[in-house]
Amino acid sequence: MGYRQLKQKVLDLMGQADQQAAMRAIAALPARRVINPLFGLLHHGDPQVRWRAVTAMGVVTARLADHDTEGARVIMRRLMWHLNDESGGIGWGAPEAMGEIMARSERLAGEYARILISYLNPHGNHLEHEGLQAGVLWAVARLGHTRPALVQEAAAFLRPFLSSPDNRLRALAVLAGGAMGDPQTKAACQALATDATPVTLYWDDDLLQTTVGALAAERPA
Repeated sequence: MGYRQLKQKVLDLMGQADQQAAMRAIAALPARRVINPLFGLLHHGDPQVRWRAVTAMGVVTARLADHDTEGARVIMRRLMWHLNDESGGIGWGAPEAMGEIMARSERLAGEYARILISYLNPHGNHLEHEGLQAGVLWAVARLGHTRPALVQEAAAFLRPFLSSPDNRLRALAVLAGGAMGDPQTKAACQALATDATPVTLYWDDDLLQTTVGALAAERPA
């Protein structure tokens, strides 16, 4: 199968109604070949396609890590490069893909969780763009609800986002805060229980229509 055919096949799978079947089909494709089309779909205009590409990146890279750890590390480094100013791009979808990969791969999570958290650290690799901040918060939430021990040091960096004027950032900070054992983060999340601001988030393989307050009530820290 040529690259153009593979690219179209991957795009078709991302639009398939049965997501589980689509992920099984993606996992059956050669990992090193399917990664490039998936990178391109991380900034697709259709939210469903974009988020399924994030999931597929996690499926493919975690599976690759089981038998070719260095090959999986190359993918992680590519995602990190896209978040580097020197890349010349913005890095849409890169933090989310990192979080999804680490949620699925214990080995990669142990190696890269602190790098992910550093993107929230004002004294670390802090990302200024609010769209990328949202991606990192989602990634910390995704990793934290799977491997909470790896994200505890992110608690202090989450708290400023809980008072953000951007409802998406507040909501994602609450979602990530659900994995934290920090009392201050818990109290700050619970204080948002009456926040009725609507928000749309991708969670549990679906686009969720909810409110900041509902997230604070349903996912207490």
